[in-house]
Amino acid sequence: MRGGLFTEIVTMAWETLRTNKLRSALTVLGVVIGIMSIVGMTSLIRGFDESLRDSIRTIGPDTIFVAKFSAVSLSSGASFQEMLQRPNMTPQDADAIGRVPSIEAATVILGNGGGPAPQERIYYRDQRTKPLNIFGTTDVYPSLTRIPIEIGRFFNEQEVQRHRKVIVLGQTPYHALFPTSDPIGKMVRLGLVQYEVVGVLAKRPSPGGFDTGADDNAIIPDTAYEKQFGIRVMSIGRGELRAVLIGALPREGVPREQAIRDVEDVMRIRHGLRLDQPDDFDIVTQDAILKVWDQVSQATFLSLVVLSSIALMVGGIGVMGIMTISVTERTREIGVRKALGARRVEILWQFLLEAVFLTLAGGLFGIALGSAIGLCVHWLTAFPISLPWWSFAIGVGFSASVGVFFGMVPAIRASRLDPIEALRYE
Repeated sequence: MRGGLFTEIVTMAWETLRTNKLRSALTVLGVVIGIMSIVGMTSLIRGFDESLRDSIRTIGPDTIFVAKFSAVSLSSGASFQEMLQRPNMTPQDADAIGRVPSIEAATVILGNGGGPAPQERIYYRDQRTKPLNIFGTTDVYPSLTRIPIEIGRFFNEQEVQRHRKVIVLGQTPYHALFPTSDPIGKMVRLGLVQYEVVGVLAKRPSPGGFDTGADDNAIIPDTAYEKQFGIRVMSIGRGELRAVLIGALPREGVPREQAIRDVEDVMRIRHGLRLDQPDDFDIVTQDAILKVWDQVSQATFLSLVVLSSIALMVGGIGVMGIMTISVTERTREIGVRKALGARRVEILWQFLLEAVFLTLAGGLFGIALGSAIGLCVHWLTAFPISLPWWSFAIGVGFSASVGVFFGMVPAIRASRLDPIEALRYE
């Protein structure tokens, strides 16, 4: 086909759509909704994904956590009743892991790990906080989680061994109790017990910019935690949910995989597992958490594509219906063009391009609306968004493909009309 003739066909197709603005807009409404859903939700999902990954990376790439159960077991399909019968972690487990040559340090973290954890208010003079998560741990906790100290310091080994009543505040209790003053050295009340503030943790990133409670906590020595909250940490307590977690840090230069194998061997020996028995504990790393999240995000994105495809299909059926009506309305026009020498391929291209223009216009409008929705959500809620170029390319490609697929039948029908019968059509 000559370039000049193709340009003329494109112009005719565009003019036809331009003179039927309302019908064209209603026809591509389904395409607009489908593309808008793809672009808008992709921007939000991608933004949340990047924010969550940044949050997960704060635990450190080499840190190893040992738990009774975690999202790793849940994602693999293990039953809750089976996981409940697993033994709880104990401080003796942490001590045994800490003696492994490949492990630099290990600690127990009370109040974390899946079980019920106490929540308490913290009081200072006439101020009080909302109920907070209280964790009990040792002096090696900062090296495992890589959470920096913003003010003061973390408690030391001597304070842990001597059961000292010292506390490190998260950002939420810090701002609630000491909005304008220095908290270091002040005495606060946790429940009915007085604690001296020795430090304040830096603000932690929250996935999606939401207030997920990452800063709604305070940390005290595990020895003080056991005494105040009466948690039974020395027994494994099968069938009992207990918020106990173990964190371990491999030595510098030791591959993390080797450290994980050593930790697994120690825990299997301590739990008396035979070679043919599966692990009755979970080993969680940054990679394992990201792998679980990848499964969730992929399922979410697949669901989005399926739902958007339904809207695109509805829009495509509308395009096919309108183009079929258009062929019927313009039967005499087709007959005149064929009588003047127009070939079948030229008629086919005219109607096919009209369908593609329809869906492509809907796709571009959907991209604009989807991007606007993402930007509005970000502006109103500070929710992070990401608008990758490939989401725009997918939108344009899908909309054009819908036009080609659903416009092909009416275009073929128009090209096959007999010119004599078309001229007689009333």
